[in-house]
Amino acid sequence: MNMYILLMGPPGAGKGTQAAKLVKEYGIPHISTGDMFRAAVKEGTELGKKAKACMDAGQLVPDEITIGIVRERLQKPDCANGFILDGFPRTVEQADALDGILKELSIHLTRAVDISVPSSALIERAVGRRVCKKCGAAYHIRFNPSKVDGVCDECGGETYQRADDSEETMKNRLSVYDAQTKPLISHYQKAGLYSEIDGSQEMSKVFADITSCLGK
Repeated sequence: MNMYILLMGPPGAGKGTQAAKLVKEYGIPHISTGDMFRAAVKEGTELGKKAKACMDAGQLVPDEITIGIVRERLQKPDCANGFILDGFPRTVEQADALDGILKELSIHLTRAVDISVPSSALIERAVGRRVCKKCGAAYHIRFNPSKVDGVCDECGGETYQRADDSEETMKNRLSVYDAQTKPLISHYQKAGLYSEIDGSQEMSKVFADITSCLGK
């Protein structure tokens, strides 16, 4: 059974964790916008070169380039039996473009799965996150603390809070997400493809809910 999954949800909702589980479950690739850009740049495709020029200049990659890169990626052989698309579309305009690409490729989206977590919980998750400077091990001061505060259990390195895990940065990221991406909900509701999953549950329960809405 082919699985063409669109994974939605605000930053910090746990999309990466659930995508990794879905890859194992269904044997399909996890395609994130960042990975697509990096691959296109590495391969030196025409669109990759254009995307690199924008990124090097510190500019956002325009929609027409992003959409072209998505189209190229979804045509690759590893997507024949499905994919997990993460980070695209971000706007209704991009969703319309994706609808067109899928129609061209005779692909029917299985489900748009939205991992929903209240903003207050996402801010708490981000602000409490700590990362080891040496080995990159991740901790949380409330949910997964290191045995000794500020010291990594794995290598004894110093743990720290990343700049983008501050409350102000997280609030800004969430407001951008709400403004841009929330309209996508009605887009996929109208298409009869939208499922909202409670992402504040245990990871295993979130995964069970996702597979249930996918029909397995």
